[in-house]
Amino acid sequence: MTASLAASELAEYPSYVGQATLEKRLAREMGQCIADFGLIAPGDRVMVAISGGKDSYTLLHLLERARQRAPVPFELIAVHLDQGQPGYDGTALEAWLLANGYAHQIIRKDTYQLVTERIPEGKTYCSLCSRFRRGILYNAAESLGCTKIALGHHRDDAIETLMLNMMFNGSLSAMPAKLVSDDGRNTVIRPLLYSSERDIAAYSRYLDFPIIPCNLCGSQENLWRQQVKELLDDLEKRAPKVRQSMLAALKNVRTTHLLGGPEVR
Repeated sequence: MTASLAASELAEYPSYVGQATLEKRLAREMGQCIADFGLIAPGDRVMVAISGGKDSYTLLHLLERARQRAPVPFELIAVHLDQGQPGYDGTALEAWLLANGYAHQIIRKDTYQLVTERIPEGKTYCSLCSRFRRGILYNAAESLGCTKIALGHHRDDAIETLMLNMMFNGSLSAMPAKLVSDDGRNTVIRPLLYSSERDIAAYSRYLDFPIIPCNLCGSQENLWRQQVKELLDDLEKRAPKVRQSMLAALKNVRTTHLLGGPEVR
């Protein structure tokens, strides 16, 4: 997954949409998502998985502002995983966490070597890399006494996952806003699922987050997720609300109009 949108795409972002307007929009969308799916409860200790990308920085930043104003108490702790990628430097990220007063923990596990040993050259690393990362973060959440794990996935991630699953897995599934892990140990939440990547990228640029590029998967060309993103971009030129409509479709499922099963709304 790319760390940010292309410079050309950001250049097309409306100049009249300033930082305050964007923050208000993103905060409103996040608050609505939290309310719709009951993502945060009083007394929750939320582990925010911060990768060093624009999405997780935005999530942590907005959750902290929400925490300060929320009528119910909850805690945040940021957790960053150093996976040992070539050229990795997390100095700026850790300095940003310290400067902004975030409780945090840096975990160092060389999953890069594990992934490259198991995946043949030319194949994509994403699936195995994600599996290793997920296991480490799940264990960290339990050891830190966290009741929820917050991930920075947004609207575009959910839609692209839906399309990829339809194209290659033969399933109608995407990214839920709230998911209990198979072993029941962890609850994963995605408060940014109502927000667009374009808005998040522009907001990230305003706040100048110290982005860490993913040199593991970002260096691989022709990832299908990137191709699906480009397909959606092309569709949106002809149907400007296609992503908005597809997100709405994920909440308006009628299984009786598919190939069986009770209707779900």
